[in-house]
Order: sequence, then C-alpha cells, then structure tokens
Amino acid sequence: MKKITLFVFLMISSLGFAQDLVLGFEAGESGSVGATFGDAPAPVIETGTGTNTTQVLRIVGNTAGEPWQGVNLTLSSLVNLTATKTMTMDVWSAEPITFLVKVTGGVGGPAINAAAASHPGGSTWQTVSFTFDQSLDGQAPLANGTYSGFVIHTYWTVGGTSFFPGGNPIPRPARTFFVDNIKGPLGAPPVIAAPTAAAPTPPNRPVADVKSIFSDAYTPVAVLGYTGSDDNTYNTSWCPGVTTLVQVEGNNTNRTTGLGCEGVAFLSGRIDATDFTFVHMDVWTSEPLAGKFFSFKFSNWNGTTGETNAFQVNYDNGSTTPFPAANASGWISIDIPLSSLQCINTPPGNACPNRSDFAQFVMTSNLGTIFYDNLYLHKNTTLNTNSFEVASVKLYPNPATSVLNIEAAAAIEKVSIFNLLGQEVVSQTPNSNQTTLDVAQLQVGVYIVKASVNGTVSSTRFIKE
Repeated sequence: MKKITLFVFLMISSLGFAQDLVLGFEAGESGSVGATFGDAPAPVIETGTGTNTTQVLRIVGNTAGEPWQGVNLTLSSLVNLTATKTMTMDVWSAEPITFLVKVTGGVGGPAINAAAASHPGGSTWQTVSFTFDQSLDGQAPLANGTYSGFVIHTYWTVGGTSFFPGGNPIPRPARTFFVDNIKGPLGAPPVIAAPTAAAPTPPNRPVADVKSIFSDAYTPVAVLGYTGSDDNTYNTSWCPGVTTLVQVEGNNTNRTTGLGCEGVAFLSGRIDATDFTFVHMDVWTSEPLAGKFFSFKFSNWNGTTGETNAFQVNYDNGSTTPFPAANASGWISIDIPLSSLQCINTPPGNACPNRSDFAQFVMTSNLGTIFYDNLYLHKNTTLNTNSFEVASVKLYPNPATSVLNIEAAAAIEKVSIFNLLGQEVVSQTPNSNQTTLDVAQLQVGVYIVKASVNGTVSSTRFIKE
C-alpha cells in the first residue's frame, strides 16, 4: 500500500499545478455540508481513523435509494478550473469503489461538470485525483471558470457515462467511505457583468388579472425569501443555482449565478392559473446566446403535496426555437401564451390534468449567470391610464442601515414594512409626499414595503443591512 500512496503522490506532483484546500471538515474550516438527495442517508462528520485522525466526512450508500443519490457541499473557497481541470481528495475505503463528483455554481464556463473518482480499497487513506474533461451524466465535457459548490454521488460504474444504465450498479452494494481535504487551484471571485438599465416597466393591469411571483410593479402572490425553508423562496436547495437580490437603476432584480438549475417555490401563494392566458419574464445575460438554451416550467401540484404535471417552454439558439430578440438594453422579454407551453411529467395514461395549482417555477440553462425581473402570469388586459394611474413611489437608500426615505408624487396615505413571514413590523400614516422610517432596530434581511397613494397600493423590496 505504501507503493500505491507514493505513486499517487508522484502522479499529482507531476501534474505541475498547485492544489489548495477548498473544503475540509475541521471546526475552524468554512464551507458546509448541505442537503442530500436521491434517498441518500445524511453524511456524518466524525473523527477519522488510521493515518487521518482529523475530522472527516463519512458517506454511507443506501442500497434501496436512487442510483444518483448523494450530497451537496459548499466549498470554503472558490476553485478555478480554467487552466487545470484536475482536483484531488483524500478517500478511505475498505473495498474498491468508484463514485461520481461534480463541481457546481460555475461562472465563466459551464455551470456544472462531472468526473469519476476511484479508490483501490484496502482500508487505507489515498489521495485520489479526478479530472473534469469528459461529458458524464449529461454535463458539459470540459470545466472552465470558477466553481463554488461540490457534489458527491455515492455510486458510479467504472467507464460509465450515465446513471442509466452506465453509472447505475445493480444491485447497488452496501457502501461506506470517508472523504477529507478536497483540493484544487484557488480562484478569485469573477467580475460578473450586470445590466446598466432596469428591466422594462410592465403595463398597468387590473389587480385581479395578474399573479406575480417577482416584480416591483405588482403585489406578489407570496412573500418569498432567499434562505431558509424551501417552501417559499427564490433560492431552493434542490438546485445548485444561487439567487440573490440586487439593484439595477434602483429596481429590485434577481441575479442567479451558476444557473444549471434554479427553483422558485411559492407554496403559501399557490396559483390557480386556469383563467390566465399569458406568462411574462424579463431576462438579461452578458453571455453570447449561440449554443445556449433556457427552459422554464411551472410545476402543477393539482391539490396534492407534489408535482402531478408541469408546463414547460424551451428556448435553444441551436434549434428552431431561438431566444426572443433583446431590446436596446439587452433585456429579453418573454411574453407567451400559456397554451404554448408543453405539458410534461403527466402520469402514464392520463391527460394533462389542469393548471389549477402552480406551486413552483423552475429554470434550467447552460447560461452561467442571468438577471431576471417581472415574472408573472396575466390575462393580457391593461387599464386605461386616464382612469387609473399608478403612483410614482421612490424608496432610498436601498440597502438601508438606519433610516428609509419614501417619496411619492402625491400624498402617501399609509406605508408599512413587512418581514418575510408576512408580519407588519413598521407602519406610518404620513399623509404627505415624503416620510422617513426608522429601520435601525430591524434584523438584517429582506423586507417588503407597501405604500398607499391615491388609494393604490404599490409594493417593493428593501434590504436591511
């Protein structure tokens, strides 16, 4: 076994690149162990054995679980796979094993890349290297750019290319192995290009004719956060994308990096879309669209606790469904009939049930970073601006630390701040064109501000720092 260890060490040294620690499991090391998937048991951080008695991660396979089962990890430092595509990891296993690893959250290149890793067994710690230069599990063949996440799939087959059936060992054997010291070349956070102009302002529409998920122009169906529960969030844990709230020309905008997949859940505001006819979304990206795809779907739960069917649209510049043309500021406005979305994931033998219970919105793409705004369903109706005029309300500074200023073209009848649980935490009835709210005592986070002007309530978000 000493000869194997020496061989692996010499092989890594001969590759000619620096390997830095990007995730360990000691108490003083950052990074984190996230959610499991595919019925994988939760991994455990414990004291290692043999030549490694530091804190290590124990991974156990579920022989009855999904073939793609595994765990999501967040790296303590970005790994840069631009020049080299190889990383290393310390592994202990009693039996010879092969498993699949992925880097996620890619910026500057593919959002996700996969590689196979093998250990010879023998109940010893070995430094295992793996290179992201093949198309495995349907991912891009070559890593490039910086990555913030790491995934370990418990099972894989030597020489396999897919979990069905190439990476799907049947029957799946009982498996326990330990990992530590995930290393790769360090990467600096990339400069992410951003739009300089806000997304187009939506038209005035009757309140009853809009179901908004994200937009400053309309009241949202639910108060969604960016952390915490997967029930009501723009940033679900079951997709590797990371969504944050940013400002573009003073307009609240969502930025999703490492897209690959990102889910939005609004279980407290599930949408009956039966009578709605259109879906709208504004998207901006700095990446060339040649060879790129962008898909989104609404997950319909049909009164149950999970998806029964879904409605999806796909844009692919390499096929007959190109992206819509962008405006002068680079924003791509998607506004299409709901009837043009394809019904998918319907149980065999059943017609597509309905669209009465939308509970989630899911984006998938090979675009690394996008900005999006004005995500809503509507009935393609507008209000006459002579009979209805939305008050022009300004809010600043945003983010705020101690005070929040509100200004409007007419008297502000009432202004309230709500937390992400829907609780009113600040309220004033200024009856003047401007007012100042004391927000110093609020906890750091995202809040909803609602202002009533001329009997019309407008909503926006602000960040408390």
